[in-house]
Amino acid sequence: MSTTARTAASTTAEPAQTATAAKKSPAKPAQRPAARGAGSAPTNKVPVGKAPVSKAPVSKVPASRGTHSTTGAVPVRAGEESWTAQEIAEVEADLRAETERLRTDVASADSALAQLLHSSSDGAGDDQADAGSKNLEREHEMAIVNNARDMLLQSERALARLAAGTYGVCETCGEAIGKARLQVFPRATQCMPCKQKAERR
Repeated sequence: MSTTARTAASTTAEPAQTATAAKKSPAKPAQRPAARGAGSAPTNKVPVGKAPVSKAPVSKVPASRGTHSTTGAVPVRAGEESWTAQEIAEVEADLRAETERLRTDVASADSALAQLLHSSSDGAGDDQADAGSKNLEREHEMAIVNNARDMLLQSERALARLAAGTYGVCETCGEAIGKARLQVFPRATQCMPCKQKAERR
């Protein structure tokens, strides 16, 4: 075969081989990356029917206790006017004066009771009437001493509550004792409903 014929045959065979190769390996479509804008955040996959729930911090509001108002330094019940600074100062001054008076009364009653106990021990030869009279007098003096001591403790406790900022709050239910009640009885530690319940027991 001549050189010209070989060249022609090879030229004819190359397109056939190229066509056969093209049939065997089809061209794969080029995969393009999804276009994402600059700075766009990746999207989170959310299950169908379930919306994302944002958990915001829940602010806890303290529950109000009762219906009393605490606009002033001492709480008041509904319908009462707030305490003024002058009224609170007057209550404190009265409590201090009463405390000093009660301390004097307690000291005097203790002295009188001690003398009575001493004289009763010396009267060994007294008749029944004298002994009964002395016993009655001793019991009366002891009642006076105990009452004075109780009132002194209540007054000191009221002053301590004023200093601590808890004056005017019922120790039983936590409600306001009431301005009207404290003006009449400044040593009160209970509101009227709680006081009445305690007395019925």
